[in-house]
Amino acid sequence: MKLKAMVAMAVLFGAAGWAIGQTAAPAPKLEFEVASIRPTQTAPTDRVNAGLKMDGSQVHVGALSLKNLMVIAYKVQPNMISGPDWLAATRYDISAKLPDGGTTQQIPEMMQSLLAERFGLKIHRETKDTAAYVMVMGKQPLKLKQTPADAAAASPNANGAVNVAASGSAAGVVVDLGNGSSISLANNQFEIKKLTMDRFADQISRYLDRPMVNMTGLTGTYDMTLPVVEQDYYILLVQSGVNAGVMLPPQALRVLDAGAPASLFDALEQQGIHVDSRKVPLDTIVVDSALQAPTEN
Repeated sequence: MKLKAMVAMAVLFGAAGWAIGQTAAPAPKLEFEVASIRPTQTAPTDRVNAGLKMDGSQVHVGALSLKNLMVIAYKVQPNMISGPDWLAATRYDISAKLPDGGTTQQIPEMMQSLLAERFGLKIHRETKDTAAYVMVMGKQPLKLKQTPADAAAASPNANGAVNVAASGSAAGVVVDLGNGSSISLANNQFEIKKLTMDRFADQISRYLDRPMVNMTGLTGTYDMTLPVVEQDYYILLVQSGVNAGVMLPPQALRVLDAGAPASLFDALEQQGIHVDSRKVPLDTIVVDSALQAPTEN
């Protein structure tokens, strides 16, 4: 497989772990009524699809790692999870059914129960001073294009369909986050549609060597086009592969020696957003123990 296709696949394997919106945790001990977990049967291809889909009470997860599943369950960025390398490398397909009255907002806690029961997952939380990129308001006037109010106001029904998917090839990657929100990386630029700054920080962090934290205070929903130079385009793709636990050849990893993708931060600066590098206290999840092979269905 060509290098560009390989690193594009790496983006996809990490892309769909942000499936559920930011909502308050529901009552404890919620569980799926039934769930089947199987290893993903992968085959070499120039196109990859991964994601989470909900149709009625049926939940289907495709080609996600245990780290991706923890991202859904605990609503954290993947680089804020500490554990063995295989957490990001081994991938699973899951078919599950919501209990009567179950809602999409309850999926994260149901996922927590599933991971504890079937993967024997045990964790603890720590707050650490962590090297991060921090978005703040810049000196230039804000130029971000806010999503029209009628589109921003649309929100999925608690019991409605969820279809969060990533697809792509060597030509580029598109992550559909549902409800009109998306992020794509192709042709040396990011295209952002209908994302809050918090969700943008979560999404963009998968392409970076450290978490991205939003401290802009902006509460709107925005569309953005962020061009990057070709060298930084490859840095972003390869770093995403590293974050997703994909084994990449040495020639791919060498592009990371160039450092942070400065042109991405420059593009944000032009939009009125400044990016600082600093240490900030962040809540992290530490995996104490987990099973690589889940218990039988």
